[in-house]
Amino acid sequence: MNNIQVNFSIKDLENLTGIKAHTIRIWEKRYNLLSPNRSETNIRNYSLTSFQKLLNISYLNNNGLKISKIASLKEEEIPIKVREIASRAKVEDHAINALKMSMINFDQVLFYNTYNNLIENKTFSEIFYDVFLPLLNEIGLLWQTNTITPAHEHFLSVHIKQKILLNIERLQSLEPKPVTRTFILFLPDAEIHDIGLLFINYQLRSKGYHSIFLGESVPMDSLSDLLDFFDEITFISYFTVYPELENIPSYIDDFNDLLLQKENTKFMLLGPKLADFDSSNLQDGITIYNSIENLVKDL
Repeated sequence: MNNIQVNFSIKDLENLTGIKAHTIRIWEKRYNLLSPNRSETNIRNYSLTSFQKLLNISYLNNNGLKISKIASLKEEEIPIKVREIASRAKVEDHAINALKMSMINFDQVLFYNTYNNLIENKTFSEIFYDVFLPLLNEIGLLWQTNTITPAHEHFLSVHIKQKILLNIERLQSLEPKPVTRTFILFLPDAEIHDIGLLFINYQLRSKGYHSIFLGESVPMDSLSDLLDFFDEITFISYFTVYPELENIPSYIDDFNDLLLQKENTKFMLLGPKLADFDSSNLQDGITIYNSIENLVKDL
């Protein structure tokens, strides 16, 4: 393993584990759980081993073990205790920690081993909702606070997308339901974050619907060609970064004028950019959802 991150600030540990820096310092002083290195200016920095240990400590503590009990364990007993609890308790938190570690180390083997362990007992949809989505939300915050680099985020996103695409591929040969409804999935101009939209496409395919996935950064006017091919269209889009908040009303108005004048044509929208958008005056046929799960329920 070359060029992996091996040193972390106390702020990095706080962001990565969810344990406050103040608490980490107390655990160091009172229980001697971690032994940070110090710079010449007396600034703490922590090794990869310390980060791994703190993830395990956090997991045990969140599963009911008092910190005094954890501190009494020998170094080699801590990961054994984690595996013991993970085998009989809620596995999601342990999986998220393992996937987080795979991201930090760019460790593909750890990612796939963790996923394969999950898929033995969970459906792919359960893994996406219970593990991938919470992890992606957390990774977004870590990226914003400079705890991880864009390379870390891309590593994780690419591997999650591969799993979604693999599951879609298994459904591609199935004939869609004998209905006229067609779903067109696309991202607006300059938008490239397609994981949520890919998973919705997977859900559509698993339910037997006819879907067409156009992917990222699709110009609005190019969608009008599809109106000549299909009689009943539902467009679905996901706003993560674009359009900018102030441009969303005009985007929706233009979309309605250009693409929703034909009978039985609808537009389903979701994404972080729409979290604070006032949807009280939306045109008929346009619906904004606050989560993938709620949209999927309406399919």
